[in-house]
Amino acid sequence: MKLVTLGIQHLLAMYAGAILVPLIIGKSLGFDSTQLTYLVSIDIMMCGIATLLQVVRGKFFGIGLPIVLGCTFTAVAPIIAIGKGYGLSAIYGSVIASGLIVVLIASFFGKLVRFFPPVVTGSVVTIIGITLIPVAINNMGGGQGAKDFGSAPNIALAFGTLITIVLIYRFTKGFARAISILIGLVLGTIAAIFMGKVDFTPVIDADFLQMVQPFYFGTPTFHWEPIVTMTLVALVSLVESTGSYFALSDICKQPVTEKDLARGYRSEGLASIIGGLFNSFPYTAFSQNVGLLQMTGVRTRNVIFVTGGFLVTLGFLPKVAALTTIIPTPVLGGAMIAMFGMVIAQGIKMLSTTINQSEGNSMIIACAIGMGLGVTVVPDIFKVLPDSVQILTSNGIVAGSVTAIVLNIIFNMIPWRREESKEELID
Repeated sequence: MKLVTLGIQHLLAMYAGAILVPLIIGKSLGFDSTQLTYLVSIDIMMCGIATLLQVVRGKFFGIGLPIVLGCTFTAVAPIIAIGKGYGLSAIYGSVIASGLIVVLIASFFGKLVRFFPPVVTGSVVTIIGITLIPVAINNMGGGQGAKDFGSAPNIALAFGTLITIVLIYRFTKGFARAISILIGLVLGTIAAIFMGKVDFTPVIDADFLQMVQPFYFGTPTFHWEPIVTMTLVALVSLVESTGSYFALSDICKQPVTEKDLARGYRSEGLASIIGGLFNSFPYTAFSQNVGLLQMTGVRTRNVIFVTGGFLVTLGFLPKVAALTTIIPTPVLGGAMIAMFGMVIAQGIKMLSTTINQSEGNSMIIACAIGMGLGVTVVPDIFKVLPDSVQILTSNGIVAGSVTAIVLNIIFNMIPWRREESKEELID
């Protein structure tokens, strides 16, 4: 019974983050309620499969740490851009291809990590949060193009949800704080029911059980531009996961070797391949579950096996997924402000350790975030370039990430440039 209780705790801690990604993507791409229900349920199931693949310790797959995986927020904006530019089939083709690339490079990705120091990953995480804020603001108003956009009830629901999350986070501790966003979503939806803004039709129409099927949204297609974009997303996610691996290694007193890391990377790649086949998304380690594990002090993998089992089971229950699709858009928007704001805060935290190390790092951060935000606000700045290139240049996350990587090489990895910087400081 204790294992079940702890497993449910981990499920609740990651649930809000897990369902927000398919809800944001599905609504942005115009999915109907049936499609959205399937997308949420398959995403939850794949979170469970990805988690189980990672918790086991095999010869080639599984890092063997008590870690929970969920869909990465890094992928949200690029997936929406690919879906609008190339169609749904290209999304899943790029997810499968990027997962295969991760599996192939897993053995030597540890050597590539030097291209992703905190100044790069911190910039990327900050850009991710910043570029997603407009989505949250639009949802707070009721959703882009909504007839009642910006109406008083929508604004009241959005800010009521956000204030609820803030108050719970401020005046509670431990597990309640860890699920503050989930509580905010539930209470906001309950308030919306009394305001007559919740339609239960998707829940009523949903089946009690479903069998998942590959290629639900069509056979994947492969285009090099989306594949490059999703591969970059995958590499950034691997760097994020690496931090979680080492954090768990320290908590569990279990040293992580280079071979362990390779198995962990392969599992994430394999999870993306399977996710793409079943029309889901790429996955990464969820840091909130690392924090929960540290808080409870229970470090056994059996708890995470239970969590993974619950997630897989929920994937066969479309009525549960349909419950998430009835959350009013303004309620989602209020929760997104907190969620994406926390992403920005995490990025700033990562940058705080590097910004004072050198003036070069300050310039890297300035240009990367400036480029990421600028391209997000004015996506057609590079419209003179070929259409096949614009999917890379018109995406703020990709533009900012590439800027950070290139400038880090120039400032911190080319020997002559590093030596010159030292001489300038001496002068």
